[in-house]
Amino acid sequence: MVLEEKTISTKEIFKGRIIDVSVDTVSLPNGETAEREIVRHPGGVGIVAITDDDKVILVKQYRKPYDKAIYEIPAGKRDKGEDIEICGRRELLEETGATAKHFEYLCAFYPSPGFTDEIDHLYLAKGLEFGKANPDEDEFLDVEFFSIEKVYEMIMNNEINDGKTITGFLMAMEKLKGGK
Repeated sequence: MVLEEKTISTKEIFKGRIIDVSVDTVSLPNGETAEREIVRHPGGVGIVAITDDDKVILVKQYRKPYDKAIYEIPAGKRDKGEDIEICGRRELLEETGATAKHFEYLCAFYPSPGFTDEIDHLYLAKGLEFGKANPDEDEFLDVEFFSIEKVYEMIMNNEINDGKTITGFLMAMEKLKGGK
């Protein structure tokens, strides 16, 4: 069976500052039709930043969809057409005040492919130098430093639930021990 859906029509439902929402009518592999609600998002970049003394930088930020503050790696939304490395370096500087001498691509991933076209990219940042953070005016966060062991423990104890943070941390640890 060919696993493909062809778009017959698209109806724009909402156009926002960060996301757009549409309903696509699609032709299914069996010839039937269905509707797909799709959140359109420009994607983002997350950075696993590790200091020279092996501390992982996490930001703690209130996230309204979950009604609580959560730990995450520094990250942010790409501007339309923005280069992913430039976005990552910008977000690292804005949120933590850090710049990185070593900025290595880890991977791309789909955060929730059932309803959004968002693609996020992850980097490993080392050789950090610190200046002044400059978060967006509506962005309030605490920057904290944790040992690699503590971040792993927080993930395993369900204290870190953010997908990009878990994925980025595990990819960075594999990279640092000489994996792919």
